[in-house]
Amino acid sequence: MTTVHTSSLHSLPLLARGKVRDNYAVGSDRILMVASDRLSAFDVIMGEPIPGKGEILTRMALWWFERLARLCPNHLTGEAPEGVVAPDEVAQVRDRSMLVKRLAPIPVEAVVRGYLVGSGWQEYQQNQAVCGVPLPEGLGLASKLPRPIFTPAAKAQAGEHDENISYDRVVEIVGPQLAQQIRETSIALYETAAGIALAQGLIIADTKFEFGLDEAGTLVLMDEVLTPDSSRYWPIEGYEAALAAGVNPPSYDKQFVRDWLEATRINGKPWDKTPPAPRLPAEVIEKTAAKYQQALERLTG
Repeated sequence: MTTVHTSSLHSLPLLARGKVRDNYAVGSDRILMVASDRLSAFDVIMGEPIPGKGEILTRMALWWFERLARLCPNHLTGEAPEGVVAPDEVAQVRDRSMLVKRLAPIPVEAVVRGYLVGSGWQEYQQNQAVCGVPLPEGLGLASKLPRPIFTPAAKAQAGEHDENISYDRVVEIVGPQLAQQIRETSIALYETAAGIALAQGLIIADTKFEFGLDEAGTLVLMDEVLTPDSSRYWPIEGYEAALAAGVNPPSYDKQFVRDWLEATRINGKPWDKTPPAPRLPAEVIEKTAAKYQQALERLTG
C-alpha cells in the first residue's frame, strides 16, 4: 500500500487540490481525480495522512456509483487512470483514482438528512427547523426524521466552512427547475442508498452529493458519493442505546477524529478550528484507518 498525503504528478497539469482530492487535467474533457490519504476535519486539513484512506474512499465511491447509476448519470468514463500517467507515477494513482468527465460544477452541496445530528441538531435546538425546513417538536439528538429532508449548503473555498443555505437560496443560484431536480434526485439517491446500507446493518444518517452539468445540460452526479468522508455511517446495533442516552451514536466515519479534536487542549484552551491542526497521535490515526476499513467491509462484504 502506498500512502499519499499529497500527490505530485509531473505528466499532467494540476487543476486544483481539494481537502482530500488532487485533480489533474487530462486533455480538455477529462479530469484525473486522485484521492489522497489526507483527512479534513472542521474544514481544516490534518498534517498526518490516514493510511489506506484514499483507496477505501475510491472503492466505496465506485461501488455506490454502480448501484445508483439508474437514478442519475455519473461522471465516470470507465477508463483506467493508470493509462494517462507516466510509468513512474502509477503507484500514486493505482486503486485511488477515477478518470472522469469534465463538467460544469454546480456550486451547491446537496445535503440530505435522514436523522437529526451535527449542525442540523444545533439548528433545530434554536428554531425547530433545519435550513428553513420546519420539523416536529420533541425530537432528540440522533432522532430519525419523519422523512429525509434536503438541507443544502454553499460550497466554501479550501480552509473555509461550508454555509447552510435555504432551498430558496438554491433557486436563486441555479434557477427553480434545476433546484427542484437537484432536490428530488438527491432525496431519491439517499433513500435508495439508505435502504441498501440498512440491509448491511448500517444507518446512513446524512450525506452530501455534488452535481455538475455536461455539455447537453444534463445533471450528472460527480466527485465522491456516500463515502465516510461525505456521510455519517452508524452501526445499527449501537443506535437505540445512543438515542436513549442523548449522545452521538458510534460511527464509521471521521467523527472519531472530530471528537478527539474537540477534547484536545492547546496551552489549556480548546483548538480554535483554524490551521494548523493539532498533530494526530498514532493511536488516533490507527483507529481512524480501522473505522474506514470496517465501513468498507461491512457495506460491501
